[in-house]
Amino acid sequence: MLLRDVEYGDVDAYVRMRCDPVMMGELGGPLPREGMEEKVRRDVGRARAGTDWTRMIVPDPARPETVAGTVTLWPHRTGAGPISEIGWMVLPEFQGRGFGKRGVRILLEQARDDGRWGLVHAFPATTNAPSNAICRGLGFRFLGEEDVPFADRVLRSNHWVVDPSAVPV
Repeated sequence: MLLRDVEYGDVDAYVRMRCDPVMMGELGGPLPREGMEEKVRRDVGRARAGTDWTRMIVPDPARPETVAGTVTLWPHRTGAGPISEIGWMVLPEFQGRGFGKRGVRILLEQARDDGRWGLVHAFPATTNAPSNAICRGLGFRFLGEEDVPFADRVLRSNHWVVDPSAVPV
């Protein structure tokens, strides 16, 4: 498995992840298909600028066009100030095989080595057992439940935080 930066050709993967009712079940429902090309363009631009890390999870390095999902680390502001946030999605046919956890671990290791991200926060839905298990398994500390805005909706989420230098190997 490897992580690679998002590319313009990843629109189909974005559509499969973000426009599918099952994939988006924990995130308030599917997003509209229109706008996915622009979303990929923004993510590619931010990845190239180094402001956000949007990485595609590639199960087989010999086939970099086949992706299992994404893992993303980005900075943003909250009412409490600036934070670094991580999020991930894994396509159904790749779920339950450890790709999400390995992808998150790799990106956290890269964040540790980079040194600029500080503490990293995650906000999986309170009902998203697999994503909450990833947080527990990688040493995130549970801070509590809170309402989090996402794509013009508000989601009930668990708030987790981790110091990338403390992620178990």
